[in-house]
Amino acid sequence: MKKAIFILLFLTSSSVTILAQAPPPPPASANQGGNGPVGGGGAPIDGGLVTALVLVAGFGAWKLLKASQKREFRPRSAGS
Repeated sequence: MKKAIFILLFLTSSSVTILAQAPPPPPASANQGGNGPVGGGGAPIDGGLVTALVLVAGFGAWKLLKASQKREFRPRSAGS
């Protein structure tokens, strides 16, 4: 129990120390104003978009598989 308390105190104290640090200085090539995009722009979105689409498609396929496994298979009778 003492070990768990020690670990908890260590983690909380280290996170407080990290939050107390000053922010880094801005880069030399920061946008100085004008009509350019804020922050320099040019952040690629295609990699994250593809990753999100693959994860959503996989989740949908998994849900469809689980739903199809839940249903009971009842074959139709030949007379009806």
